[in-house]
Formats: sequence, C-alpha cells, structure tokens
Amino acid sequence: MVEPDASMAWRRGPCKSFAISVIQIITIICQVLTEEPRFAEPIPNVTVALGRDASLPCVVEHLGTYKVAWIHIDRQMILTIHRHVITRLARFSVSHDNAMTWLLHVSQVQQEDRGYYMCQVNTNPMISQVGYLQVVVPPNILDEKSTQSAVAVRENQNISLVCKADGFPTPKIMWRREDGQPISVDRRKKVYEGEMLNLQRISRTEMGAYLCIATNAVPPSVSKRIIVDVEFSPMIWVPNQLVGAPAGTDVTVDCHTEAHPRAISYWVYDNVMVLPTKKYAINTEENSYRAHMKLTVRSLQLGDFGNYRCISKNSLGETEGSIRLYEIPMPSSSPKATEMKSNANKESPRRVNASRSVPRADSNTERPSVVRAQLDRSPERDAAQHVYRPPHTHHVSGTKAVHCWRPSVLAFFVLFQMDFVADFF
Repeated sequence: MVEPDASMAWRRGPCKSFAISVIQIITIICQVLTEEPRFAEPIPNVTVALGRDASLPCVVEHLGTYKVAWIHIDRQMILTIHRHVITRLARFSVSHDNAMTWLLHVSQVQQEDRGYYMCQVNTNPMISQVGYLQVVVPPNILDEKSTQSAVAVRENQNISLVCKADGFPTPKIMWRREDGQPISVDRRKKVYEGEMLNLQRISRTEMGAYLCIATNAVPPSVSKRIIVDVEFSPMIWVPNQLVGAPAGTDVTVDCHTEAHPRAISYWVYDNVMVLPTKKYAINTEENSYRAHMKLTVRSLQLGDFGNYRCISKNSLGETEGSIRLYEIPMPSSSPKATEMKSNANKESPRRVNASRSVPRADSNTERPSVVRAQLDRSPERDAAQHVYRPPHTHHVSGTKAVHCWRPSVLAFFVLFQMDFVADFF
C-alpha cells in the first residue's frame, strides 16, 4: 500500500512540473520546424528607363529547405532557381542577403524586359507572388516617317508637315516656329499639337524654320527642325521715284526688293549696268527674302542726271523699279537785315530792310496795270488832276525840317517814266 502512495506523490511533486515544461518546449520546436514558408511583403512595381539597371525583391519567411525561383510570365521563361541562373541571358542574375530577401537583377534593361515577374516557392501546394517591371523609353523622332528637313512650296499653295515619334509612354507632338511667331493654323497660339501640321495658302511671311517637338515626360525631349521655303517671283518697292539734287553734291537712291529664291539685283543707267567705282557706291543689305538696294552717285555732273533703274531677277521672274534724278539749284542764303539808328533818338532804333524788291519793266511786256491800279485806288490821289500828292511827314532834327517821301511815291515816278518811254517808242 505504500508504493501507490509514493507514486502519487511523484506525480504531484516537482517532477510533474518539469515534465510538462519539456513537453511544451518540444511542441514549440516541432511547430517551428514544421511551419510553412510565407511571403513577408509584396513585390513592388518598379519603373526604370531604357538602358538602366533594375532589381526586384522577394522576401520569404520560414523558407527552410524550400527553394525560390524567378519566372518572367510574359515570356513564360524561368530565370533563376535558388542561387542558380537558368536563362542564357547574361543580363539577369540573382542574389540572397542570407536572411529572407531574394533579389532578381536586370542590367541594361530593354523594352522586351517589360512585364510581370513571379517569385515562386516550391511548397505543396506552390506559393507565389507577382511584381511588374515598367520600362519607360524617351521619345525618338522617326525621320523615315517624317517630313524631310527642308521643303519648298510656291506662295499661296498648301503644304502639310508630318512628324512621327515613338517611345513609352506614347509621345506628344508639338509644333512651334523658331522665330516665336504664331502658326497660321491658330494665330492666337504659338504652339500647335498633333503629328500633322497643315498650312493653307501659305504666304512669304510664314517662311522659316518649324520645330517638331516630341515629349512624354521621360527626359530628354527631342525635336526636329524643318525649313520651309516659300518661293515667289521678285517684287520691288521704290520709296522715292523722283529725286532732286544740286550739281556737285552726292546723292543716294534706293529700292526695296522681295524675292525667293534669292534674286540677282543690280542698277542700270543709260542702258548700262552700274558697277562700283569712284563715281558710284553700291550697297545691298539682305534680311531673309528682303533686300535693300542703295546707289550713291558722287559729285553730280550734268551727265549724271536722268533715269536710274533697279532690277531684280530670279528663276521665277524679273521686275524693275525706276528713279528719275533731276537737278535743282543750289540753295542761296537769305537776305540780311541792316540796323539803322536815328540821331534824334538813339534809344529807339529802327530796322530797315537794306534790299528792297523794285518791279522791273520789260519793253516787250505789257504795262504793269496791276501796280497802277493799286496806286489809282490810293485815298490820297487828286481826282481832278490825277496827280498823286504824298503826305507830308516831318522829322525834326535840331532846327531843320526833313521831308521823308514814302517808297510808293518813288514807285509812281518810275512807272511814269516807263510809260513815257513806251509811248515814245
């Protein structure tokens, strides 16, 4: 009876507590050793530019003796298993940080590398997760599908400019003029969007360089420069068609021309082409399709006056402008005024014009009836004897009276003598 009591005592003593603890530890160890692998975090989506390097992480807990494999789903191609690279593409590799992360490396990424990648663990059943590798491509203009770099069109004709580009995402095409002027499609805006630029009834003012710009938010943006030449026959505008200059001076005449293709411009005088000499100086200033022609004639002589022609010609036509150069007299100096002072009052000087114009009579012309009519209407003419009586103006100087006759009286006597001589002959 004693032995059963001892057995019961052992079961209820410290030995029982120790046994329970050992069992719990063994159970926990078994659970850890038998726990299935699981993914600690998802595979992130990675974006990389063409030609750069990229890495995709796969984090696995409790991997144990299982293996990790990487698969490119779009290609249906096994890339790596555990630490071994299966694919023959040298751009792919795998690394393990001796913890839980398995990295798939892709060097010099190409467009065909874009797509879904699967990280797989060979459990039963298999577990896996997927990440996406996005490959962005900067824009690239396709020259073979776009308008060539230089085009020519006749004025008032229609022309279409085409610009195509590829890249990922799909690039956006914009047009702008190199000189900053608005495009004729919509003059309110300086930029036009779209692969095709249609210019209707193009004019010479729309000539120049057009830029096709492709952009898709992936640097760098690219552009193509297209030169548009608008062809037209020459036109000439003459600012002054009649130019006067005195002999012995220098004079410059000019013409403004517009032409494209570039025109040949020259001067002609007396049906002979004018060449640069000591006598003639020729200068032409060009700006795009415009030109300013200048001809300077030095030390004008009698033989230099006449008609000068400016001529402009190109492959589409010819035109000319005419300028007549005539002689004008050399400007003379204006008459000067002489100051005369009175002896009686030196404080109040008078200005008297030293040169007076006196009417001259010609024997072959009619009598100066206009002047005589004005004299006949004088209020101080004696009606009975038709004798002009000048007023008496007294200027006192000391004790003597000086009578000053008006100039009209002198004019009357001159006319009277002229009438007398005319009647005599």
